[in-house]
Parts: sequence; C-alpha cells; structure tokens
Amino acid sequence: MTRITVAKGDGIGPEIMDATLEIIKAAGAQIEIDEIEVGAKVYLSGNSSGIAAESWDMIRRNKIFLKAPITTPQGGGYKSLNVTTRKFLGLYSNVRPCMSLHPFVETKHPKMDIVIIRENEEDLYAGIEHQQTDEVVQCLKLISRPGCEKIVRYAFEYAKVYGRKKVTCFTKDNIMKQTDGLFHQVFDEIALEYPEIENEHWIIDIGAAKMADTPEIFDVIVTLNLYGDVLSDIAAQIAGSVGLAGSANIGEECAMFEAIHGSAPRRAGQNLANPSGLLEGAVMMLNHIGQTEVAEKVQNAWLKTIEDGIHTYDIYKEGVSKQKVGTIEFAQAVIANLGMNPSILKQVSFAKDVALTLPKYVKKPAANKQLVGVDLFVHWNGTNPNEIAKQLENVTLENTNLTMITNRGIKVWPEGFEETFCTDHWRCRFKPNNESKMDKGDIIALLFNAAKANVDVIKTENLYEFDGKSGYSLGQGQ
Repeated sequence: MTRITVAKGDGIGPEIMDATLEIIKAAGAQIEIDEIEVGAKVYLSGNSSGIAAESWDMIRRNKIFLKAPITTPQGGGYKSLNVTTRKFLGLYSNVRPCMSLHPFVETKHPKMDIVIIRENEEDLYAGIEHQQTDEVVQCLKLISRPGCEKIVRYAFEYAKVYGRKKVTCFTKDNIMKQTDGLFHQVFDEIALEYPEIENEHWIIDIGAAKMADTPEIFDVIVTLNLYGDVLSDIAAQIAGSVGLAGSANIGEECAMFEAIHGSAPRRAGQNLANPSGLLEGAVMMLNHIGQTEVAEKVQNAWLKTIEDGIHTYDIYKEGVSKQKVGTIEFAQAVIANLGMNPSILKQVSFAKDVALTLPKYVKKPAANKQLVGVDLFVHWNGTNPNEIAKQLENVTLENTNLTMITNRGIKVWPEGFEETFCTDHWRCRFKPNNESKMDKGDIIALLFNAAKANVDVIKTENLYEFDGKSGYSLGQGQ
C-alpha cells in the first residue's frame, strides 16, 4: 500500500480527479490518499504561493503527489505552483508521452509515438531577470553540468526500461555554444554508456520543424527546459489533443503527476471534462510506484474505451465516435473495460520489477581556473561606438587594453559597421596586455576608474579559462 498526496485543484480539477481515482481504485491500485488544498482558494486567502506549509509537509512525507490543474490568479505577484513545486522538490525530469490514437482521435500523424523528456529546474526558467538600462533587460540562462547529466541519463534509462530504440538531443548550440554546448557535450558523453540505444542530435529549429512534420522518425527526445516546454505542447497537440496528455515530474526523492492542460473554469461543474490527461498521469504514477500490473490494466482499458468510440465532447467526431459521454460516464466505461485490451490500438505491456538506474551526481575534479579578462557592461545613451571607446581610455590600466565593444552581442568596435543599430547597453571587454596577468584587484581598479570618469557600469562578468579552454563567448562578428 502506497500513501500518496492528492490535490483536486480548480475548475474541472475536482471532476477529473474523482473520475481518475475511481478508475485506478477499481483496477486494484493499492493506495491510501491524503488530500490537500492548493490553488485559487489558497492564493486568494493571501498565500502568494498557492500552497500552505502543512501541505508541503504532507507532500514531502508521502513523496508521491497526484495533482489536478489549478488556476493561478492574474497579477498580484502570485507564483506558479507548478514551477515552485518542481524547483523546491528537485523534480528535475518532466516526462510527456505523446502517442497517436489514430483512427479514433483525429491526427495527421497516425504513426506518432514519442516521449519528450524535458529538463525541469534550470535554463531560462530560473527566472533571474534584471532591467539594466532604459532600453535593455536581461534574463540569465543557467545551465549546470549536474542538471545536464541527470536529465540526459534519465532519458537513456527511460529508453532502456521502456524498450525505446533511440534518444534524440535537441539544442541550439550553434549559437549558444557555452550553455547549449554543455548540454550537447554531456549528451555525447553519456550516450557512450548506452551503445545499444541509437543516439542523435538536432538543432532545435529544424528538429522542431521535423517533429511537427514527421514525428514518427523520433522516439525519445531529451532537451532543455524552454525548448521542452514548447515541444511537448506541440507534440501533444499534433498527436490529437493536449487534453489527452499526462505528465510526470520526477526527482531523486519526490515525484508529481498531472495532466498537461489547464483548469478550464468555463467547463467546470458540467460533467463535460475529459479525465484522460490526468488518468495518463496516474498511469505514470502507478508505474513509478511499482504497481505496473494495475497501470497496464488501466491503460489498456482506456485504449479500449477510446477504440470503442466512447468519447467526451473534446474528441467526439461524427462518423468516428459512437457515443458522446460526460466525465462520469467516460470513467464508468473505462471501468467496464478493465481486464480487456484494445484490438486496433497498440496494447501496452509494462516491464515488471525493473527500476531506472539513476546514481546521484558526483562532482568532477575542479578545473584549473584562470582569470583572463573582464567585461564591463555600461549604460551609455550615445550611438557612436568610437565615442564610448574614447571615453573608456580614462578607465583602462597600464596592464590592460580595451579589446572589444559589443552591443546586443554584435561587435561594434573596433571595425564595426555604421549600419548596426545600437541600444544604450554596451559590453566593453578588457584584457591584460602582452604577457601580463589580470587579478581581482585589476577589476576593482577598472571600476574605480570608471566611477571617476563618470562611466555608468551596471554589471561585470569575469572572463575565465578552465583548463586552458575559454569559458566565455566572443562577440558576433569577431
């Protein structure tokens, strides 16, 4: 018996959660339930996180969290509970299977059967943003080696356990050579440990286009947080409906399972909602806690129900569907089909007593780290790079040179183009001259000189080499 935490959420959440729990209990799920309140009521009670401290305690104690969709009120500084839960509980892996149910659910891709595994904790979703000048704001894209290793290894282990043949990595490392480059590098390293599984890499733009056009050539896709968020919704939609997709969020200690759709408040309380997305999340939960036989029974009964043409309004289609039903009736139809298998759709069979091998991250030996320069980011309202370069002559030290100025990543000095449009945000790179070395004291001296010269430095970035390899980007055009 496994004790789980359940949140019925907002909008259609209570209806689809009741239907989901009824189905999995009828199938023999060995679970005990602790219910908590999250979402709109908690937000509007004055709690900006949408969840009470005692609810966190319950989730952390039980480790398994089945959550219906919630509504986050607009404005007022309310935080996304999904994002908060993923980060606080270390749920680094988001898993979204997207499978065609052709010919029973309309799709242009009848052979589609892919799983998107998305890194869940870092990337641009770290949410670290600053306005730096009148015209420029920044968002920091944070990618870590531990984050890359954990998600890539999860993808290969998932493929091994679930009999998948290929893992594809999507990045944009032709542009973001440091961040996406690290993800690609780690993918290549870990792929060597799984010679039985085919591996490949696609640049995200052409890869996404190919997935939307020919998804059947992909099997498991692993990618960074933002790309995975976009790709998984596209994949769910082209498979037939976002409303049919479930999601697992897996960490080293805890896991959360949910539907990927929202709370649809306009459909609430009308016995209309399709519980399939949350039910798919529950199937993933049952697999995760080792109740694979129950998961198999539920999934095959659900497929049989879809195959029988018993459909809720969102997927009902004249000539294909046989009966339009509500939430309650759909759940009853799935229960009636427990123990039965589909005859046209692919019957599922989940491996018994097989666990993913996910060792904890082990820190690598520290690299030889050497300071080789500094970028001073300057707020300056002029437009001629030669003028700011002249002003910076009063900032430089005897042992340093101003080597480059960029604007929005484009080199504008020296030898910039007059046609390049410039904002008020300038990256000014200083490096030691000749055989000199730079230290932290030189950076302080540069900032002191900048203050004396009335140069508005709004941030700095130290430039390092790690084991002799540059750990920073050049300006485009250099």
